[in-house]
Amino acid sequence: MSAQPAAPSAAAEPMTHRQILEALSGLLLVLFVAMISATIVSVALPQIIGALEGSQSQYTWVVTASLLASTASTPIWGKLADLFNKKLLLQIAIVIFMVSSLACGFAQNTGQLIAFRAIQGLGMGALQILTQVVIAAMISPKERGRYNGYLGAVMAVATVGGPLIGGLIADTSWLGWRWCFFIAVPFTVAAFAMLAKTLNMPTVRRSDVSIDYWGATLIALGVSVLLIWVTFVGGSFDWLSWQTAAMAGGGVLLLVAAVFVESVVKEPVVPLHVIRRRTPALAILASLAVGMAMFGGSVFLGQYFQIGRGYGPTAAGLLTIPMMVGVLFSSTISGRMVSKSGKTKPYILAGLIVLLAGFAGLATLDHQTPLVLVSAYMLAVGVGVGMSMQNLVLVIQNTVPLREIGAASGAVTFFRSLGGTIGVSVLGAILAGQVATNITEGLAKAGIPVAGGGAAAGGSLNIAALPEPVREIVRAAYGDATGRIFLVSAAIAVVGLIAAIFLKPARLRDSLDITEPGTGPAPKQEVATTTA
Repeated sequence: MSAQPAAPSAAAEPMTHRQILEALSGLLLVLFVAMISATIVSVALPQIIGALEGSQSQYTWVVTASLLASTASTPIWGKLADLFNKKLLLQIAIVIFMVSSLACGFAQNTGQLIAFRAIQGLGMGALQILTQVVIAAMISPKERGRYNGYLGAVMAVATVGGPLIGGLIADTSWLGWRWCFFIAVPFTVAAFAMLAKTLNMPTVRRSDVSIDYWGATLIALGVSVLLIWVTFVGGSFDWLSWQTAAMAGGGVLLLVAAVFVESVVKEPVVPLHVIRRRTPALAILASLAVGMAMFGGSVFLGQYFQIGRGYGPTAAGLLTIPMMVGVLFSSTISGRMVSKSGKTKPYILAGLIVLLAGFAGLATLDHQTPLVLVSAYMLAVGVGVGMSMQNLVLVIQNTVPLREIGAASGAVTFFRSLGGTIGVSVLGAILAGQVATNITEGLAKAGIPVAGGGAAAGGSLNIAALPEPVREIVRAAYGDATGRIFLVSAAIAVVGLIAAIFLKPARLRDSLDITEPGTGPAPKQEVATTTA
């Protein structure tokens, strides 16, 4: 990534609207493929693990491996984008993602698949953050609003649409589960070619580059340990146990060490002076709620429709379309309105209020709730996510100079992904406990003795293999328990709404860069006139 410095030159000419749209098409395509890969395997996992003769713990790790690598590496990629050429980093990330997707498709056992999914997670995390960083480097915050609407729509449609596409592949006999991974390859090749032609960014080389290897390592280890703990607590071991003390305590100590390192190094991976400010801190807190909505909604609603209501994978994916529609239209429309007005707070507040209303509605779900009501609640959640998700990123980007845009964007994306990952794990634990209780009570009422209680009866998700009376009890247990987890989501959405209320109203700037008061001139840079 290094090259001989060129003579300084004037800043590159601003991109025209047509040039931005051309570059944006490739960026959105690669972002869509990266995000869809995180959820496309969710409904096909039973088939995948069965074909590779894997275990239940390996089932969990096929999902967790990519989430761990993606979440932990996000701030590192964001910082690298501040130090090196953004286009070259994006191209490297595309290659990592494409090669690992092929490897996943050719995996011969679950051990290989988990390892390749971890590498795929590195590419997924890189593509998600680098896409936002490149857009921020091309477009001023005020104009970025309408383009971020497209970005938010793609992210949300990919998150919700992944299970639908995975269901279609799982239900199509002549394709097979391996196409859940192969499907990404032609799109990444097309995106690479499009970006090579349309994305022309000046090569910026800084004369004072230093990389915070210690901070990056400590952050990655600390986050990984905590996420591993959240994944297995309540299942493999109790919340109050020596394993919890060792893993949770160890993870916290690693992150405390990371904070110390970040406070003393010259080029921190996560700039503490940025996230300590009121506006970024509040936006990050609100992003945690949105992250839970994005991931939790798609994961548990898909399970609700399949297990609690008895629909197949494809039908379950189709039933989540109202959420997809809500995000698609609200993110696009609110993005344009943000660019027109230059204000973000009113749309963030409105979005989080609608999100809270949607979660409150979903908290009333049981196995007999009319689908019309379920669709209305999902639509509200989708509208809330669309109006708030990318605008929260925009709030932070508006407060930092261009040289810190990568680290700042990486920080908010990191915390949003972390919130989503932890949220899915915690909500999953709550769901499992409530399902076991419901099954035990249902079996007792029906006079059916089951060794091991409700946990044993609901231990298999192969509902069709259960006897008819037990099958209906298990379906009702899952359907009725789902409302409990969305009640928790509604409570977390309240925290996000309170954080958004205290955001300072601010107009988006028209310029790409700012000069922070009291920081002096920006670090010396050498700008090459050639493009990567």
